[in-house]
Amino acid sequence: MLPQDLVASATVRYLGTSAQKARLVVDLIRGKDVGEAAATLRFTKKSVASEIGRLLDSAVANARQKRQDVDVDRLFVHTAFVDGGPMLKRIQPAPMGRAFRILKRMCHVTIGLGERRVSVASRPVRAASADEARETSGTETKGRPARGRRSAGRSKPATPAARSGRKGSGRKKA
Repeated sequence: MLPQDLVASATVRYLGTSAQKARLVVDLIRGKDVGEAAATLRFTKKSVASEIGRLLDSAVANARQKRQDVDVDRLFVHTAFVDGGPMLKRIQPAPMGRAFRILKRMCHVTIGLGERRVSVASRPVRAASADEARETSGTETKGRPARGRRSAGRSKPATPAARSGRKGSGRKKA
């Protein structure tokens, strides 16, 4: 079921792949901006990605048709889901007079687009540079990452003999 606050949606029905394979691709774009989602689909090495890319383009075109004042840069993939469709049942001949059933699966993919709200507080703020952050924190690291409780040269001994300080040759002396 689609939410009421969507700008536009598009559905492709009877897509000739299984729902499981299509969900792998749809999960990649859910929640992303439209441009980022289109780029993700363009470079995904799944055969169903091109079909879902065409569906995304159709949803954007539906948004432009529905509302002329829509800003495409603020659109994002609000909902995206895959439902199973009908299966074509086929027979594959097998040795010794047997037959195996082949299920050619289909699915229905739906994409719903929403529009991000632009608020005054979401304007980008200039971040403090790394030098200013070091000066304000009061610690000087001189380019080295912070270390834990152990010193840099020592590591934890692995064997009980090494922990006690004895050097073992690996065999017992009689």
